[in-house]
Amino acid sequence: MVLNLLYTRGRMYGYEITQSLSEQTNGNINLTFAALYPVLHKLEAGGMVKTESENVNNRIRKYYTLSNKGKVEAKRKIEEFREYLKIMDSIFNS
Repeated sequence: MVLNLLYTRGRMYGYEITQSLSEQTNGNINLTFAALYPVLHKLEAGGMVKTESENVNNRIRKYYTLSNKGKVEAKRKIEEFREYLKIMDSIFNS
């Protein structure tokens, strides 16, 4: 979900990611910061996400953007998930 958001929307900060997921799912998915930041840190450590900090209203806000490697991986994962959904659909709607 995080890769897809960064792939489709580009540069985002943590709170924005959690709110976007909640809005897109009508509140059915509420990703906590405790769940989000380990994912972002893992993506950053793997070279898939770049970060930049910005001062917004005297607070440091950290933005996340997919690197080129991250864009390739996100596209692959999104396609892999779509294929998985097709398979599940065929199983449950047979």
